[in-house]
Amino acid sequence: MLIYKIFRAAEWAELDQAGESLGAPVDRADGFIHFSTAAQAPETAAKHFAGEDGLVLAALDRDALGEALKWEPSRGGQLFPHLYRALKRGEVLWSKPLPLVDGRHAFPEDME
Repeated sequence: MLIYKIFRAAEWAELDQAGESLGAPVDRADGFIHFSTAAQAPETAAKHFAGEDGLVLAALDRDALGEALKWEPSRGGQLFPHLYRALKRGEVLWSKPLPLVDGRHAFPEDME
């Protein structure tokens, strides 16, 4: 199963250059890196990244993240994946731009 992380351009550049990241400021403040499933990602984008352009969507294999990945209740009681360690660039299977189209983020059609 793939899980997804939405990055702002500067956050993606940090991960890409440094090889690892503790995530966005909200991730660092919460003590874990927030991820979403394919079904949750559009709502995450709308709620936390409304109107932001220049985003990057990264896909990761949940099983490859090991025991540091925990599924915990969040929005509306849904279980969300949270990573309790630094994310390594090599764990990203693919990344794609997440453009704004008519005010909404256009997600790839091939998300699982």
